[in-house]
Amino acid sequence: MKYVSKSRTSRVGERGQVTIPKALRTRYGVKPGQEVVFEEHEDGLLIRKVARDDPLRALLGRVTHELDVDQYLEQARGPRCSEELDGE
Repeated sequence: MKYVSKSRTSRVGERGQVTIPKALRTRYGVKPGQEVVFEEHEDGLLIRKVARDDPLRALLGRVTHELDVDQYLEQARGPRCSEELDGE
């Protein structure tokens, strides 16, 4: 399927709400009550619907700070095993 870019316009309401145009909701299967995620890019925002069958996708954008995986694992699991503890 060839993608053809078509512009659609919507106005941001007083409380920050935006209506997704009906043609786009229909085309992409966005249903009432469905979660969407806003992704920041250099040139603007991208809106994606959250796939209900993908739990990792639901977490997208929720971590807002740098995360060192090794430090996180040490905090969650405790200090790494060392030769002293292993008796080697």
